[in-house]
Amino acid sequence: MADEPGRTDKIRSHVPHTARIWNYWLGGKDNFAADREVGDRVRKIFPVVIELARADRLFLGRAVRYVAAEEGVRQFLDIGTGLPSQDNTHEVAQRVAPESRIVYVDNDPLVLVHARALLTSSAEGATDYIEADLRDPDTILQSAAKTLDFSQPVAIMLLGIMHFISDDDELQRIIDRLLAAVPSGSYMVVANTTTAVNGEATAEAVRVWNLDAQPKLKLRTPERIAAFFDGHEVVEPGWVSCSRWRAEPEYDGSLPVEVDQWCGIVRKR
Repeated sequence: MADEPGRTDKIRSHVPHTARIWNYWLGGKDNFAADREVGDRVRKIFPVVIELARADRLFLGRAVRYVAAEEGVRQFLDIGTGLPSQDNTHEVAQRVAPESRIVYVDNDPLVLVHARALLTSSAEGATDYIEADLRDPDTILQSAAKTLDFSQPVAIMLLGIMHFISDDDELQRIIDRLLAAVPSGSYMVVANTTTAVNGEATAEAVRVWNLDAQPKLKLRTPERIAAFFDGHEVVEPGWVSCSRWRAEPEYDGSLPVEVDQWCGIVRKR
């Protein structure tokens, strides 16, 4: 991917941004003082947010391995990728199948800078990056078609991004448009913040988040999240906390602690 001079002048370091706050919670260093300030305020009233962020990341790895290893998918469209971390989508997929092709999508210029430097592909496969917004699925699909073959199955990743679309009707249109663009045998991997586990504590953390951070976050119930995918097949174990989706039991045989990030994988018939 060729460099585009001047892209970093769009970075507003004084405005907290979700990708950089998430990076801070995961122990990364690609964030600014404004991001750390919001991250610390949220963590003070909701300490388990760190567990939530880590559980979401681990779910990404398990989901990609499942789709690549068990279902044979070799193409991934990761929308709202965030700042590169360990076990990014292409790393997990290409460990399973080096020929896998991955397109990352985000609307943060800082993510773009790091993606170009760090999201490098295996020789057999391909990675690309698109600077675009989930609200414009047509632009995403048109640009992704330069790398992905939409006549073959694609896994669309929507982890930690649906909750930034506040209007349910708009989100439904986006989901329907993306699924309409991929053939039978494709998958959509999703996760959305909820209050199903920690109730008012999560709601208060989201209220603090929404005071300063961009974009704003909308909580949804597990039932509402599932309703966006009515008519599609949901992979077992269905809609669950992302910490428990096909997770290994703890040392004492118990399941990992639930977090307020609800997830699932949908298969297009």
